[in-house]
Amino acid sequence: QLQASGGGLVQAGGSLRLSCAASGSSFGIYGMGWFRQTPGKEREFVATIHWHTSSTFYADSVKGRFTISRGNPVYLSMSSLKPEDTGVYFCAARYSGRGSFISAYTYDYWGQGTQVTVSS
Repeated sequence: QLQASGGGLVQAGGSLRLSCAASGSSFGIYGMGWFRQTPGKEREFVATIHWHTSSTFYADSVKGRFTISRGNPVYLSMSSLKPEDTGVYFCAARYSGRGSFISAYTYDYWGQGTQVTVSS
């Protein structure tokens, strides 16, 4: 089970750190990811980390501003936030390397989401 937290309201240019706590053993996890979603849109890939190598990959829109870190909890540190970063942020775990890590369909477990609102 995954529990996401840390969202809130922040002004543009500000920072937030999201947490994703996993209950139970992390045995078998292949990677962790963060996605975000706004009303009427599909869930959008934000960042991912390989559980064993700690290699990371980011969406172009957040590269250089967001950092994902491995551990329990998994963190997503966000800085220089922009209004377009607004959305519900979800953490997710995948137990296989099959498929593309930017696709939400390749993730097996999801947290409940935490709202991030960036005001201009």
